Amino acid sequence: MVTVHHRTVSVDGLDVFYRDAGPADAPVLVLLHGYPTSSHMFRHLIPALADRYRVIAPDHIGFGRSSAPSVDEFEYTFEALARVTGRFLSTIGVARYSIYVQDYGAPVGWRLALAEPDAVTAVVSQNGNAYEEGFVPGFWDPIWADAAERTSETRDALRPALGREAVEWQYTHGVPDPTSVDPDAWEHDLALLARPGQDDVQLALFRDYATNRALYPAVHSWLRASRVPVLAIWGRNDEIFDAAGAGAFTRDALDARVELVDGGHFLLESHLDRVAATIREWLPNT
Repeated sequence: MVTVHHRTVSVDGLDVFYRDAGPADAPVLVLLHGYPTSSHMFRHLIPALADRYRVIAPDHIGFGRSSAPSVDEFEYTFEALARVTGRFLSTIGVARYSIYVQDYGAPVGWRLALAEPDAVTAVVSQNGNAYEEGFVPGFWDPIWADAAERTSETRDALRPALGREAVEWQYTHGVPDPTSVDPDAWEHDLALLARPGQDDVQLALFRDYATNRALYPAVHSWLRASRVPVLAIWGRNDEIFDAAGAGAFTRDALDARVELVDGGHFLLESHLDRVAATIREWLPNT
């Protein structure tokens, strides 16, 4: 049985919690989670890959078991999350690694790659956007409106996304058999979202999400210049990032592999074996 270590390290006065498994000298795969979850979303994927890779999954600041300072103490932007993640990797001695990005993990991963273009050796994007294609308008229009108008009304219009119905929907929509999704996954997220100050943290990140779109041309240039291998494995029924976001990688990533799976946003909850087997077959062992 694979041993998964649960560790915490201090980075610039903040605690970063992470899950760590696999041989210390193996190629490193860094797993970067999305909203509203944490490294908890990778709890089953980590042991499925850790015989071959050193698998590291941190909780972003404000999520999971990492520090969650108030919005008055920490500027919740994707730039700040990526900066802490980069320093976290340096602190634990990781200089070259592949990334698995999902949802919020994508803009964090893209910033890591742009900051150190030679550090990232391969990309697995699981419903993690890097193109204007993929954004489902019905989901994203209120977020774009809040970023543009920045009023209390547009901000408050996003509060339902923090509630039980919306969080459960993220896990179950697009899944052919919703009974295959463990409800403990969204209950875990809801418990953490209920902490004091979390509404302000998450609303700040919703508002900042629009800044990620401005990075996309630089990400595309990096993909072309680096020729980094890309696997876009996507829940094709996702109503947040649709399948066009997966196919778009083929424009810039040489020989990008696109796998569309009959699932939704949190593909690991319903199709873990398919995702793990594809990564094991595809991911370069370097």
